[in-house]
Amino acid sequence: MAMAMVRSALLRSSLRGGARPSSVPKRNFASSAHDDAHETAKWEKITYAGIVTCTILAIYNLSKGHPHYEEPAVSVLS
Repeated sequence: MAMAMVRSALLRSSLRGGARPSSVPKRNFASSAHDDAHETAKWEKITYAGIVTCTILAIYNLSKGHPHYEEPAVSVLS
């Protein structure tokens, strides 16, 4: 049992890269290489285009005619 724990600890430390440095390294995400202002402007344009598209589709769908049917006769059972 103790041998299994030692093996497990050694395996975990080797998978982590051995001893860790005292300071945690900063993660570099893919988006950090891009200009944040450019990304913000891009998504703002996409949002406005989506708003316009949804508004046009809603107006089109709501302006279409829909069939009216006669209401069925209600029978009262007494």
